[in-house]
Amino acid sequence: MKTLRIGVVGLGHRGRELIKIASRFENVEIASACDIRPHNWYQKQWLSDASFSDMFPKTAFYEDYDDMLEHEKLDAIIVETGADIHAEFCIKALNKNINVLSDIPNVASLTEAEALWQAALRSDSVIYTGANPNYQKFTVLLKEFYKKGLLGKPYCMEAEYIHWSLPSTAENIHLNENGDWRKLLTPIRYCTHSLGPLLTVVEEELRYVTCFGTGQHAPENEYVNHAKDDMMCAQFRTESGIVIRLMRNGRCRANIGHHNYRVFGTEGYMERIDRLSKPVIRYNSAKELDSEMKEIGGEFMPPAYANNPKASGHGGMDYAMLDHFFMAIDAGKGEPVTLKEGLKMTIPGIYAEKSAKLGGKVLTMHYPWEDGWTTEIE
Repeated sequence: MKTLRIGVVGLGHRGRELIKIASRFENVEIASACDIRPHNWYQKQWLSDASFSDMFPKTAFYEDYDDMLEHEKLDAIIVETGADIHAEFCIKALNKNINVLSDIPNVASLTEAEALWQAALRSDSVIYTGANPNYQKFTVLLKEFYKKGLLGKPYCMEAEYIHWSLPSTAENIHLNENGDWRKLLTPIRYCTHSLGPLLTVVEEELRYVTCFGTGQHAPENEYVNHAKDDMMCAQFRTESGIVIRLMRNGRCRANIGHHNYRVFGTEGYMERIDRLSKPVIRYNSAKELDSEMKEIGGEFMPPAYANNPKASGHGGMDYAMLDHFFMAIDAGKGEPVTLKEGLKMTIPGIYAEKSAKLGGKVLTMHYPWEDGWTTEIE
């Protein structure tokens, strides 16, 4: 097992958290970190007497990403910049044959999707998608349920990502401390947390979309974009007729938990309902002798990591995600989320946003690996 020299670009809350988690792996060296805001590295952390420069004295800090790529011999880059500017950093690393873990959404436009896809095809390195919800307990159990035939063919799914976002709260300030992407992106563009887990049991691309927005209704404050919808609702369909309904908010008055999923199949059903204090997973199948609805804990922790004291970050999902990434670039093992899978959960949000701007017009979606691919939305 060789030591992996890792660089991280983007030192907001999530970038700093992943540095701490990555440092727990015995074969990982945090070789360098990069951010245009030096205080993210040198200032003492919130509720701490230590800065990241104190915690990682051997890690080289850069303000310029190109300088870091030029001077550091890295095995991989973890891209944790704002969610609207991932592609540029990924492409530059791929062009230098450095492996990449890109946070989601992978791209902000269809033009970026084309550029990133082509960069990945040219590169001798690989790029994976940092979609941590794909490692949560619900996703793991859903895939097992499907592979065993207990779900049958999925035909209708629902997902909700309702982020607690009342104005002037400590969390709002915390979420927006290092950039504007949360208030600049329309809610439906941040659809990857919801679509990713569901698409693990859909063996085809989403093809059609219609989307509507609500307008603005929540109170105003300095951390919100007053030109976008508070909430948006999209409906997607595959060529074979599988329907997915997704509701996503930018801000609202509800404190109802973040992630809900429902999967209806021809042989069974599975859901995750986030009740905040007690998230639960419920399921049943006509293929089982006992077809009554069963209920188990809906915590995020992936089952395979439940007894690992190092597993943390979004309930253990972040640790599992990094573990699969490191295994893949070190020994070709693990099951990291591929770029293709990442684009399948990212591109629908771009089309959905366009549909909403067109008053809910049904749009046909295309992807970079298809013959009919175009960067124009027709």
